[in-house]
Amino acid sequence: MSVLVLLEPDDELSLQAVTLARSLGGEVHGFSVAALAAPVDVLHVAAIDGSYAPVAWAAAVVQLVEELSPAAVVAPGSDRGNEVLAHAAARLDLPMAANVTELRGDQVTRQRWGGSLLEAARIHSDLKLVSAAPFAFEACVDSTQARVETFVPALTGADTAVRVVETVSTSTGGISLADAKVVVSGGRGVGSSEGFAILEELAALLGGAVGCSRVVTSAGWRPHTDQVGQTGTKVSPDLYIACGISGATQHIAGCKGAKKLLAINNDPESTIFTHADYAVIGNLHEIVPAISAELRKVRGS
Repeated sequence: MSVLVLLEPDDELSLQAVTLARSLGGEVHGFSVAALAAPVDVLHVAAIDGSYAPVAWAAAVVQLVEELSPAAVVAPGSDRGNEVLAHAAARLDLPMAANVTELRGDQVTRQRWGGSLLEAARIHSDLKLVSAAPFAFEACVDSTQARVETFVPALTGADTAVRVVETVSTSTGGISLADAKVVVSGGRGVGSSEGFAILEELAALLGGAVGCSRVVTSAGWRPHTDQVGQTGTKVSPDLYIACGISGATQHIAGCKGAKKLLAINNDPESTIFTHADYAVIGNLHEIVPAISAELRKVRGS
């Protein structure tokens, strides 16, 4: 038995997908459009233009499926992973299960409603097409040296008609949300765009990044690139500091990968406290500056 897993360079979600793939047993084959170090047994590198083209990638995956006859195809639980696997499922005329936390034969457990609900289901197909729920698995750090095999998929003009032709990086003036070890996030309770100044100060002292909830971007206080949540960026810092955030399901879906969550809110009944490792009940406009002052005092600055 073999399992095929989709891989992207420098992508933790891809390594989490490998963990799910290895749990199924058998030889693990990786699919990528670029040579990369990956903890799989065999890495199949498709000779495709490096730009992201979901239909072309899916076509290459389908060709590998026909060649390898794997028991399952596993994708990372990212926007790209789910998109490519959905196209592959359509081409194969097979069902796909997204955000999977466990796969046992035909039985699958997957996250629904932003991770607030676990669904037990059955996949009616010999070939299982699944994406790994983000942060439901540890990233695989196996030191296996993959055997690399390059192949040229048969593609049509229609396969490459939709592709990424340009990527514009947004200047954040510091570390990105996705890479930050500390994220200081603000919600409606911050009160205004000017209110984020104290969060920016704390983030700078901790070497972190500033995030926010969807209500903040809707109000125009912060750009969408700062949004943490189901429709924003999914983060996995060592510490996530939620300031004035109520704890809506969509926001928790974006920050549940954090190793520790500190919540600051003046409402003791706030939902965010049910997810927090540490809770501070009080006015964030007093508490956040006090934390920054203590940090400066400890550092002698």
